[in-house]
Amino acid sequence: MRSLSPRALGAPRAEPIQGGWHNAVTAAPHYTRRRREARENLMFCRTLARLALRSLHQELVLHPKPGLVSLVDNGSHADMDAATFMRSLFSLRHYFSRIAEAGMQGAPFRQLQRLAIDAEARMLRATGGVNTHRGAIFALGMLCASIAWCRGRRMPLSEPAIRAALLIQWGDALAQHTRAEHRPDTVSHGQRVAAAHAVGGAREEGALGFPSVFEVALPRLHQSAAQGRGWHEAKVDALFALMAHISDTNVYHRGGAQGADVVRSRSAAFLAAGGTGRPGWRDDALDCHRLFVERRLSPGGAADLLAAACLVHQACSLGEGAGLPARRAA
Repeated sequence: MRSLSPRALGAPRAEPIQGGWHNAVTAAPHYTRRRREARENLMFCRTLARLALRSLHQELVLHPKPGLVSLVDNGSHADMDAATFMRSLFSLRHYFSRIAEAGMQGAPFRQLQRLAIDAEARMLRATGGVNTHRGAIFALGMLCASIAWCRGRRMPLSEPAIRAALLIQWGDALAQHTRAEHRPDTVSHGQRVAAAHAVGGAREEGALGFPSVFEVALPRLHQSAAQGRGWHEAKVDALFALMAHISDTNVYHRGGAQGADVVRSRSAAFLAAGGTGRPGWRDDALDCHRLFVERRLSPGGAADLLAAACLVHQACSLGEGAGLPARRAA
């Protein structure tokens, strides 16, 4: 059998030094570099997906966490527990990598939306119809796309760059998505509550570039860290800051406007007293937890945004634009 020549395998043709031999050879490193960059981009997307799952797990294990499911108890929920959340997380293990790859390529919002819808369907199958991570699928998915878009263009990973990329690349589509009308059978509890109480929901948050993540949660994480508090305490402070700031449709759905006032006022009082920087903070947080459970209040929107902030914080440590140093999960 005749063996293949190097030329048949794609090797550059040898030519005289005076001619194009040098140019033919130098084409090979460019091809090799593209292959290497493609591998690096794929590995980055997979690493980013693991960070997204880690961020959601960090939110799950955080305690005290008023009204929310943790490893300690079910909070205000009778239909889900920590095992439900773990099944949900397992179902999302490929989603974050896929949406990161799509975002790195600058895919249109419709393509990202399709990936999110498919992920939500897998989540509901894994949990037996229980909504554990719908808001997180949207928030962390869009942030994974934005982070990967920055990486694909070799931009330093920083909080301002990630938010700017989100708004520049998908801001118009997100705004249109917010204004879009939907069939009654496809409207979520959050959308109904937002309309009934004239408050913003997850869609408005995304269309504005997640201001609660970049202007509330991340600054609180930085502030707590600068004051010498640990990663666990910083996350608790950030969660209370989010609960005091946002109009959480999960809370409105369960407790109405009065319940939302309770969540905001108790959270603001916790922070005004010094947050986790004072002795006895844990007892105060547990008292708040018991009150929320008694009133069936569950600030799930704040929990999703906390996980989103953890993702951005940890993703920034992957590049030159690192903010806080990477920390271990609590």
